[in-house]
Amino acid sequence: MSEGKGRRPAMGPRTSAFVLAAVLAVYLVLMGSRAAMMIVTGDPVLVLLGLAVLVLPLLGALLVFDQIRFGAQTERLARRLDAEGVLPDVSHLPRRPSGRVRREAADAWFDEKQDELEAAPQDWRAWFALAQAYDLAGDRNRGRKTMRTAIELERTDRPEQ
Repeated sequence: MSEGKGRRPAMGPRTSAFVLAAVLAVYLVLMGSRAAMMIVTGDPVLVLLGLAVLVLPLLGALLVFDQIRFGAQTERLARRLDAEGVLPDVSHLPRRPSGRVRREAADAWFDEKQDELEAAPQDWRAWFALAQAYDLAGDRNRGRKTMRTAIELERTDRPEQ
């Protein structure tokens, strides 16, 4: 079976995130019931274990919620850029057989976007493009931090509704 360039994955990132969130919800319910059984015993050791069993999944749930919110905010910015006709286009960048952008092309594009940001440091659009450049260069942590900056700057730049 040949692979087409336009072939879509079986499950996209949004669907994957919601499936994982649903699995986490089931896990929370199951662990919550176990924790409640431990807490109601009144035994100090079981009460502490029950509380620990509740805390860890709740932290996980908060992290998943934060990531889903981050994804939704990033999509909102991308839709706004697309509506303005200025969504950064990386389709012209050369790719490896795996589909990832070639390193030298990603680095050159990164340098270009960094120069654009230096020219307009308060423009959320430049921060968005730099976040995308970080991602293409393989630095996802900096890309996320940069995207969070774009999200914060865009909040102050929203058109009146």
